[in-house]
Order: sequence, then C-alpha cells, then structure tokens
Amino acid sequence: MRLRINENIRAREVRVIDEKGKQVGVLPTIEAIKMAYDKGIDLVEIVSTSNPPVCKIIDYTKFKYEQERKMRSERKKQKVLQIKEVRFRPKIDVHDLEFKINHARNFLEEKHKVKLNMMFLGRELEHRELGLSVIAKIRERISDLGVFENEPRFEGNKINVLVNPIMKK
Repeated sequence: MRLRINENIRAREVRVIDEKGKQVGVLPTIEAIKMAYDKGIDLVEIVSTSNPPVCKIIDYTKFKYEQERKMRSERKKQKVLQIKEVRFRPKIDVHDLEFKINHARNFLEEKHKVKLNMMFLGRELEHRELGLSVIAKIRERISDLGVFENEPRFEGNKINVLVNPIMKK
C-alpha cells in the first residue's frame, strides 16, 4: 500500500485530521501542506477513495514503522497450513504400510493436512478394490488423529484422499 505524502497529494481539497486525531476540516491541499510543514511533520493521504480525500498530519517515517510492526506481528500470528503427501501402491507390504501410516500419523499430530495418494500402474487398474481396501486400513489406523475430508475417489490412475487433523481445544 503506497501512500501519497506532501506534494504528491493530487486533490485540490482534502479533509485534514491533525496529529492529535481531531478534525480540522476541509482545506485546500496547499494550505494543509503548509500547516504540516509549520509543525515539522508530513501530510499523509490516509483514505484516497473518499471525496475529498482524508489526510492526516503525522510523522510519516514513524507511521510507516508502526504499520510495518503491525504487519509483522499479524504475520507471526498466522498459521501456515501445509499439506503433506504420503504415497502408496495397492500391492504394498505390511511393514511398508505401517511405516507410511506412521508418517501420516506424525503429520496429523503436528496438525498438518495429509493427502493420501494411491497410485496404480498397468494391470493394477483392473483391481481397484485392492487400493480401496488399503485405504480402508489406513482410515482405520488414523481415525483417532484425523478425519477424511472426502471419500476416496479415482482421478485417472490414482486415488486421492485428503485427511484433516482433529483439532482438540
């Protein structure tokens, strides 16, 4: 967000708010800039869409610093959602399946979404029920940590399922 300051303000008249937050009124831009210079600070256009634009007499560098700090603190509060992917094949061995399920469980414990991706190659497409049975085993093993967002569905030669972590308060 780029703000106009001092001579960069284009409007003929502006609504002026002084440094204490009190409304001065609608003044010609040149007069408002002169008022700001007399106080040793800047005239900053806060709301450019209103008619006339709203300008505030403030120290621009201090204002910019405070806005930056506010944005930084808001970014810290945000939780970045990550989707972790775990890939399977329909003819997966028991130990390999347990290993992959443990990975999915760890991701769910860390409150990440997990995308389960079952890939079929060649003749494996003829036996889709094998893939669905593996997905059912996975659902059974991770049901305490996650909820399936949707039912397993085929997309080409894959079955994709998204698992949301259970949020406990």
